[in-house]
Amino acid sequence: MSAVRSAGVADTVLRLGEADVAALVTPAGAVEALAAVLRDGLDPESCPHRTSMPVPAGELLLMPAAGGGYAGVKIAGVAPGNAARGLPRITGSYLLLDGTTLHPVALLDGAALTALRTPAVSALAVRHLAARRPLRTVVFGSGPQAYGHLAALLAVRELAEVVVVARNAAAGASLADHARTLGVPAARTGTAADVAGADLVVCCTTAREPLFDGRLVPDGATVVAVGSHEPDARETDTALVRRAAVYVESRAAALREAGDLLIPEAEGAIGPGHVAGTLADLVRGRPGGRPPGGPQLFKSVGMAWEDLAVAAAVYAAAVAGSET
Repeated sequence: MSAVRSAGVADTVLRLGEADVAALVTPAGAVEALAAVLRDGLDPESCPHRTSMPVPAGELLLMPAAGGGYAGVKIAGVAPGNAARGLPRITGSYLLLDGTTLHPVALLDGAALTALRTPAVSALAVRHLAARRPLRTVVFGSGPQAYGHLAALLAVRELAEVVVVARNAAAGASLADHARTLGVPAARTGTAADVAGADLVVCCTTAREPLFDGRLVPDGATVVAVGSHEPDARETDTALVRRAAVYVESRAAALREAGDLLIPEAEGAIGPGHVAGTLADLVRGRPGGRPPGGPQLFKSVGMAWEDLAVAAAVYAAAVAGSET
């Protein structure tokens, strides 16, 4: 963590790197930061759209937001070719501004912020949707988001078992090993068919086609899908979406970006009113209107208000630490 002077601005701008972000706010703290802004009345439906622009290396994203005394913007890059270079697929920076003066107060590592906030969003949904017992969990993926999701899930539930399903066998085995170091006694690699015995299924991959047969997911199980924000990409299939009570961060954002929902709708399998509720509904105690009995699906596309909430929490922790 370092501080630099902004040109023409009296206040210092904190530079918070990857290690700083991870050290200043725990997964549980990030979950609470998100819950707090929703309890305080933030309306995700009114938040600005994500701006996406194709570039030669992949995709450039611009995500602005304001609220709670701050404003901010994330500039993120999605570079699929980075994996072959041994570099992170997600890059970027987050600029946090004072909400009154719009003077910069902090510059955060954007990839580290995303690695903290996306699992926290999932964990907040799981806290309200999943059964209150040790959960048999299947995780699809073995990248940074998979690791982040394990930590965040353990902040809200006990995991009885973790089964890792990954394209790269060695990477999947490493994640299973890591889960055991976190205290999950039964962690192993498996196959997509393991969803048949799951209480919780977490999808954090770059897949563009469904990862498993949605008919296998038990009634009462919870599925979380976070890997895509493109209308033509999905991790879950039509069979699951049709059966499930679906929850999203924002109806408008989901029906603009979530291929998991837009593809079944285009197929005529569901209608535009299929979404049962939002994350704000869950946090504020307003459950969705679909009858219980089937699985529950939380589909996340990632929104700028989430970055702002967690970035503000990181900054507040940094300031508090500097004053002690």
